[in-house]
Amino acid sequence: MNRREFLNSALAASTAMFAPAVIGQAAPRVVVVGGGFAGASCARALRNAGPRIAVTLVEASATFTACPFSNAVIAGLRELSAQQFTYERLIADGISLVRATASAIDAQARQVTLADGTRLPYDRLVLAPGIDIRWDALPGYGESVAERMPHAWKAGEQTLLLRRQLESMEDGGLVVISAPANPFRCPPGPYERASLIAHYLKARKPRSKLIVLDAKDAFSKQRLFQNAWTELYAGLLEWIPLSKGGKVISVDAATNTLATDFGRHRAAVANVIPPQKAGRIAEAAGVADRSGWCPVDPASFESKLQPGIHVIGDAAIAGAMPKSAFAANAQAKVCAEAMAVLLNGGVPSAPKMINTCYSLVSPDYGISVAGVYRPADGQLTEVPGSGGVSPVDAPRATRALEAAMAEGWFRTITGEVFG
Repeated sequence: MNRREFLNSALAASTAMFAPAVIGQAAPRVVVVGGGFAGASCARALRNAGPRIAVTLVEASATFTACPFSNAVIAGLRELSAQQFTYERLIADGISLVRATASAIDAQARQVTLADGTRLPYDRLVLAPGIDIRWDALPGYGESVAERMPHAWKAGEQTLLLRRQLESMEDGGLVVISAPANPFRCPPGPYERASLIAHYLKARKPRSKLIVLDAKDAFSKQRLFQNAWTELYAGLLEWIPLSKGGKVISVDAATNTLATDFGRHRAAVANVIPPQKAGRIAEAAGVADRSGWCPVDPASFESKLQPGIHVIGDAAIAGAMPKSAFAANAQAKVCAEAMAVLLNGGVPSAPKMINTCYSLVSPDYGISVAGVYRPADGQLTEVPGSGGVSPVDAPRATRALEAAMAEGWFRTITGEVFG
């Protein structure tokens, strides 16, 4: 099976994985908090699971801005509007959309409290809050500093801010990216970003340089990225790992300086990707542990800390399964199936889930990683021998094909989730 067939079968299998649930007389009420890839996918899957399930999606924003391909926006390869989607299709499918912020959860009373004081009762609750930045994790960094040293790890205005900084930088300037330790949203993301910014600099500001300061010694698709950097961006892009002093220990916004144990780097443009945690409603609901993330049952994604609450997407501790849009979509469908079974008094079966992650090194150079995951010993583990990465020695024609497949994947998943 080639990668195109693998992708198509993965999306098709995860969409059609369950039959309609047999629902009792009272219509079950499921509230989904968060309208990203995880939450929106789960809401739609629940509607398909049984027309009598009353599904309410709580989302404050009228428009969802997707993170996949947002690095291409930063590099000037696409516009932010291509990343934005509305919820009209979900409403048309019979999902009740509540435009509000969930401020509190009463797990005992099974109620969601909104910012305006409204309370929504539920029989089952799904939290898909994505990530929040750990503002206290890096000395010198904070919400106000992000306006000067953007993280751009939530797509939207921060994406455009980083793009504008690159555009206004003089040729010969230094761009510094700080990559955090695991876990964080989209493990290959910092390295795709470095690649596409290097592409922009090579074309527009060739006297400039980019440095990646990393809190790790290894990263996703590392050999593929580094081979591509040698081929495409030699002398322009430098990666400094943890063992060589890459971990950023503080920042100085006044001088745009990032400090490590080994030295200081004063940047013309500083992209600080700080440590992260589950979205704040997860802590309010009592489903996040001391790590800041949410432990879940791998078969149903029900919280291990609060019965009746399920956590999916980036916020969940999903074992070997990475925090990605494809993973969030797959988890959402498994969670919806499990809830349909649980609401009918049954026991969910052990699922298998697929994740595929594409990265662009340049507009016509794509690489990917794929895996199959299943529950084992209370967590999600990768099925031995499943998936894999792009061939190291693939010709450029294959890299161009994978870049085109990445575009196709984005169109497919956003079309499926948002219509």
